[in-house]
Amino acid sequence: MTKFETPPAWKGIITMVPGLRGGRLVIRDMRITVGDVLGWLASGMSEAEILEDFPELTEADIRAALAFAAERERPTPAPPSN
Repeated sequence: MTKFETPPAWKGIITMVPGLRGGRLVIRDMRITVGDVLGWLASGMSEAEILEDFPELTEADIRAALAFAAERERPTPAPPSN
């Protein structure tokens, strides 16, 4: 990361804890995975419904899961060819 780049929106929220949920990426060291959050959103749950069902989550947690997924989908620039 250069001095002009900002850290990713998910940094510090999306974590991996060995032995927790099979090593999958989780939200703030909780047992809720990024995949769980994305699945709930994909199934049609609103952010408000997720927060009501899982009060330990925050709006920032949901946004971090989305930001992480979006970043993973961006193409990686190809290295320059000689």
